Amino acid sequence: MLTAQDILSAEDKELKNVAVPEWGGDIYLRTLSGSERDAFEAETFRQGNPNYRNLRARYLSLTITDENGKKLFDKNQIGSLGDKSASVLDRLFNISAKMNAVSDKDVKELLGNSEAAQSDDSISD
Repeated sequence: MLTAQDILSAEDKELKNVAVPEWGGDIYLRTLSGSERDAFEAETFRQGNPNYRNLRARYLSLTITDENGKKLFDKNQIGSLGDKSASVLDRLFNISAKMNAVSDKDVKELLGNSEAAQSDDSISD
């Protein structure tokens, strides 16, 4: 039977090497901690006023890392990351979402494709 210490000391985060030919090389994507995912979702769905602005770039800024798991982007670079190709960001977002056990329903909610979110004009901002 596992103890609390066994669980807390277990290394359960994954790093995945992903080729990005459009950017001329490879990156690593990492899994988020539960706290990081909760904070991202809270920021996105804050008090009934969804924030879809740069959603993919905000998410990827948390998961794109170097080979040691160190994040490559900080909050000040999210806008610049969001200016990159939508198809590349979408592909990386989907890979990262799968790594982080984000369900299809979660992705639809995050991307504003749920019925409630479709009535919100903030997606087109």
